[in-house]
Amino acid sequence: MDAANLFNVKDKVVLVTGGAKGIGRMISEGFVQNGAKVYISSRDAKACEEAVEELNALGKGKEIKRLANELKRREPKLHVLVNNSGSNWGATYDDYPDSAWTRVLTLNLQRVFTLTQAVTTLLEAAATSESPARIINIGSIDGLRVPALETYAYSASKAGLHHLSRVLANHLGRRNITSNSLACGPFESKMMAATLRQFREAIEASCPLGRIGSPADVAGACLFLSSRAGAFVNGATITLDGGTIINAKL
Repeated sequence: MDAANLFNVKDKVVLVTGGAKGIGRMISEGFVQNGAKVYISSRDAKACEEAVEELNALGKGKEIKRLANELKRREPKLHVLVNNSGSNWGATYDDYPDSAWTRVLTLNLQRVFTLTQAVTTLLEAAATSESPARIINIGSIDGLRVPALETYAYSASKAGLHHLSRVLANHLGRRNITSNSLACGPFESKMMAATLRQFREAIEASCPLGRIGSPADVAGACLFLSSRAGAFVNGATITLDGGTIINAKL
């Protein structure tokens, strides 16, 4: 099979949560530019509306506000679900509040399960044994390593997300739905903006490739996992960080 067919996502229906900004926007653009029909959601309504206009200029797209119910009303099936929406909270150990755990774990972990559960019937409708439906969970290398910054709930939530993704891979694989996660390193995003302003040089120096991630890097990984090329990948956590996590520190 040639590369054009192996990586083809044309006409697939894709939902990207948090698809208006940052990594989610990079992923959304990658799908739109390759012919997929993309729905996005965002907690920032204005950013979502602006993103919809810009994405529509690249290809056909729609906003989704009520997620599962609205999607079921509009589409008979869903080929790809990208669980990207997330939150972070930084504070010292002595001052870290309970409210941070509630907020971060709810959005980064519990709501991933809730939404996935809600759209499973749509994923099943799109799935076959040769071309399964796909779930892509956007995790973090901070769920694999101990980060320098004190983001306790975030790190725990992403570690949990990686494992939840494997658990879903086992149970939903039997329904011809794959589940994989991307453990992302640093990319340009609102969540990373302050950290990059202060530590960008050190962050780039810690990466063997000497840079942070680009839109093509994360979009390409999602296109691979969503296409025929990635149809037999299930239960994987793919580290997408340029090798940062394997860079030994003396």
